[in-house]
Amino acid sequence: MKESDFIALDRKMHSLVALCRKLTMENQQLRRQEQSWRTEKAKLMGKNDAIRNKLETIIQRLRSLEYES
Repeated sequence: MKESDFIALDRKMHSLVALCRKLTMENQQLRRQEQSWRTEKAKLMGKNDAIRNKLETIIQRLRSLEYES
């Protein structure tokens, strides 16, 4: 191999290392976003369940009032 081949190979290697670092950082950012979205989803599902329970209670009360009339 010529010295120029080694230089080209070295440049490619540095480019690949830089790309790997960039992709690692992007991956970490995406994982943080995913965790944030999972947390938000869990909160929203909890709120949804609470509202569903309240509505079911209201419906039951309305039905009992209807039967009492």
